[in-house]
Amino acid sequence: MRSVADVRAGSCMCGGVRFEISQAPALTLACHCRGCQRLSASAYSLSEMIPVDGFRMLAGKPVIGALHGPSRYLYCPRCLNWLFTRPAGFDAFIMVRAMMLDEVGDFSPFVETMTREKLPWANAPAVLSFSGFPSPDDFGDVLRAFAERQCSPARL
Repeated sequence: MRSVADVRAGSCMCGGVRFEISQAPALTLACHCRGCQRLSASAYSLSEMIPVDGFRMLAGKPVIGALHGPSRYLYCPRCLNWLFTRPAGFDAFIMVRAMMLDEVGDFSPFVETMTREKLPWANAPAVLSFSGFPSPDDFGDVLRAFAERQCSPARL
């Protein structure tokens, strides 16, 4: 996984929307919920939870798509790629679709969520697994565990 000093860029398929990440992810995850399955047209979606002040738009203006509720799902207005989500209740973070980054070779989900909706053959290499989403009481422990793993000698 990346260090805090690394700056990474990403974009949609057509390149009309570009962004930059200047902070390490607070968490990486795979979500198996039915909504993510439909939005990503896959068995699960892959995300990096990035602190908002470590995220910057470089080009284009994403538009809200998919569900128009408390969480905002942002897309390229031209190619309609799902780029990132502003999850309700987590205003300090932006959930970037990991595969929208220019370099994705070292991505691995630390947490998998909504496993009660996962397809039986869809296995992610996550360290922690939740049948739903981590509870607010568990969330701090999950972030600490991810941070400790990123700093462990085996990962450096």
